[in-house]
Formats: sequence, structure tokens, C-alpha cells
Amino acid sequence: MTIRSAIAKVCQQEDLNFLLTNRIPRRLLTRFMGWFSQIENPLVRELSIGIWALFSDLDLREAKKLRFRSMHDCFTRELKEGARPIDPNPAVLVSPCDAIVGASGKIQGTELLQVKGFPYTLQDLLGDPELVNTYRNGQYVTLRLTSSMYHRFHAPADCRVERVTYISGDTWNVNPIALKRIEKLFCKNERALIRTRLAASGTLVTLVPVAAILVASIRLHFLDVLLSLKHRGPNVWTCDAPFRRGEEMGWFQHGSTIIVFAPVGFALCESVREGMVIRMGRPLMRVPQSAEDVETALSRN
Repeated sequence: MTIRSAIAKVCQQEDLNFLLTNRIPRRLLTRFMGWFSQIENPLVRELSIGIWALFSDLDLREAKKLRFRSMHDCFTRELKEGARPIDPNPAVLVSPCDAIVGASGKIQGTELLQVKGFPYTLQDLLGDPELVNTYRNGQYVTLRLTSSMYHRFHAPADCRVERVTYISGDTWNVNPIALKRIEKLFCKNERALIRTRLAASGTLVTLVPVAAILVASIRLHFLDVLLSLKHRGPNVWTCDAPFRRGEEMGWFQHGSTIIVFAPVGFALCESVREGMVIRMGRPLMRVPQSAEDVETALSRN
């Protein structure tokens, strides 16, 4: 048995995994990692990336560069040109990030799932009556980024960001083990609500990046502030930032989860299944093509 497989076997023990990743000073450790990961000392950098690779399936073959200033520089790496082809079909929203598909599908009124048997509500997560009404009976998909994945996220369609709300909270781990044990976990953690207006229809689609332990900072290209634990919230920024389909919007400082919300009339693409790995730019949701499509969806609710 290799060292990696032995470590993986130990970490797969749920009680131990939960203990190691949650029953610790989460916020303190997250702040420490934010500092430590940006140390540019070559010895620290090489040792950190080496240990990270030992515990994960880190693959840098698609990275734009292979020499990094720090572990943080490696975490937030860009990819080679063309590494993520963007589906051009205007009838779909594309995935904003590389991820494992989690709980997804139709929102039951205002209730949705973090995992089977663990519901939460739109109000709990979004805290905004307007957004709650917008996504009542709509569609959602949970996209979980693992530590070794590409951590930048992109526009799901031609759109314009009109508002960002940053909500302060905890830094629970968002892995499947924690999701099965901590009720309303996403609603407890640090998160941002990125309201985007689709260029073609004016429809409001919202991306909700959720932070986690070691990952409580989000950088958005169109804001001149790093969204982090120091921002007690909620903090609201009004924006007018246009994006083309697949254009980079920002990145997690390390990696976490993005939940995508769309109104009634949208539907998950047939190829999207819970547990599958999806890459940024691949079809995620089908866009309603007419008012009749929306009326048909409404009549089914």
C-alpha cells in the first residue's frame, strides 16, 4: 500500500475526517492558512505543494505556468489557453467552474437540499425576499470544488453583474461528510450572492460562492476589495459589470462550493447528474426559449 492510499484510507473514516476538519479552531486556522499559503520562500513553497499533492489528486498539466511563487499562486493558477472550451449554445447556461455536482434539481417551493434528508430554505441562504420570490419553484445546482481543482469561476452566459452581497459566517468544511452532519451548513458559512442579469432575456441568475475551512476569501475582478472574514456583514456592493459567456469573474483563494440559482422555466441539462465531475464551460442548465416555456413550467408547479 502506498503512502497516499494509506492516508486516503484513514481520512475516509468519517468520524476521524469530521474531527480533523471541523472540531478545530476553524476561523483561526483559516486566517493562518491565508497567511501561510502566500509565503514565497522556495523551501516553504515546494514543501507545501508537495504535501498538498500527497493528500490529493493535484494535476498541473493544464496549468498556464509550472513555476509558482507560493502555494497560493498554485491554488489560484490559470489554465492554458483552450483548456476549457466554452459551449457556444445560447440555449444553455454553462458551468461557471470545475466541480463535482452535488444536490440539484427543482426547488420545492422555497426548500432545497444540501444532501438527501438535510433541507434548507432560500430565505436561510439568501436572506433576501426578492431573491426568494425569484427562485421559488425554480432550479438550483450545487457545484463543489475539491482542493486540487481549478479554482477560478466564470460567467455562465453573457450577463451583467448588478449586485454583490457578502454575508459573514462560519467556515465549516463543505465535504460530503460535513454536509451529512451539519444542518443548514451552507447557510452558516461565509458566502457571497452574485446577482447576474442575462443579456439575452434580462433574467436574474444568481451565483452563491460559499466559503469553507481554509477558504474564506473570494476575489472578484470587478470589485476593488477582497471578500474575506474581516468583512462583518452583510456588505452590499452595487455593480454594473458586463461579462461574456465563459469570461473569468474571479476566484476562490483556495476552493469551495458555488450554488447556481435560476427561475422557473430553466432545467438541468440531461447530462448533469449528482456525483459527476463537470468542467467549466460545459452545459449546465437549459434556458427557456419562450414565454410559453415558462408558462408550461409554472403550470406544472
